[in-house]
Amino acid sequence: MALPEEFHEIAGRVNNWGRWGADDEIGTLNLITDTVVREAAAEIRTGRRIPLALPLREDGVQTGMIPGRVNPLHVMVQINQELFGPGTVACSDDAVTMGLQAGTHWDALTHVSHSGRLYNGRPARTVTAHGGAEFGGIDKARHIVSRGVLLDVARARGVDRLPGGHAVTPEDLERAEEFGGIRVRAGDIVLVRTGQVQVYLAGDKHGYGYPSPGLSVRTPEWFHARDVAAVANDTLTFEIFPPESENLWLPVHALDLVEMGMLQGQNWNLEELSTACGEEGRYAFLLSAMPEPFVGATGTPVAPVAVL
Repeated sequence: MALPEEFHEIAGRVNNWGRWGADDEIGTLNLITDTVVREAAAEIRTGRRIPLALPLREDGVQTGMIPGRVNPLHVMVQINQELFGPGTVACSDDAVTMGLQAGTHWDALTHVSHSGRLYNGRPARTVTAHGGAEFGGIDKARHIVSRGVLLDVARARGVDRLPGGHAVTPEDLERAEEFGGIRVRAGDIVLVRTGQVQVYLAGDKHGYGYPSPGLSVRTPEWFHARDVAAVANDTLTFEIFPPESENLWLPVHALDLVEMGMLQGQNWNLEELSTACGEEGRYAFLLSAMPEPFVGATGTPVAPVAVL
């Protein structure tokens, strides 16, 4: 089924192809300039550090809905082995098999395509079985450090967790700005809290994934207007699931990643950060969210840390 005209109209308004040159592979991460990072560092006042990643574990967030996106399988490949002979220093080593988007992660710009195209007009066929992403793989996003802003949509609406059918709108984002006394600016990494991760933390991984609040198809234009560098939230699917429009699956992914060239992150645990920001009365911080540089990968695990 062809994408509707409404989708293409939004795509035209948020499209960044060629904005940073025909060869660009990092999209809106170009907005994180040296000046932006210096100003982000100035947000550190107490040194309080908040981890934002879910533990990587065999009974993680994945339910099997997406074939091959398996939760981490951790095995020991050697245990206290004296590699250099009896009485020498002994070593223990591990190995992991997992889907790179299985836990807390970034989606690379090549994670989705539409109409046969990736970000900056690259052909979707440049993602191959053996080489992965020829252009725009997650390894090209070499450093992701900027000012982070928590838009606590749930708290701003006076609830601890948004209901499963709630589509986060630009009006919600602005209400969260007002709630936090903050304004999103160019080069920021925006973290949108819905509270949905509480469902997973309570042991209901199926309920975590479905039904889920998430970003509305209207939000990419808001992020584009604010020149946001990247967006992450605390849900499995990022956008509302099931979708707002019947049979229009993952339109926000396509608008963010393909049209805008904006990384998006999922399964971020924003609960402790919400508490900390509320206690300190401020919703901006230095955010370090370095991607694991898997060459040609369309996503990567990440262990983000907010420093207040």
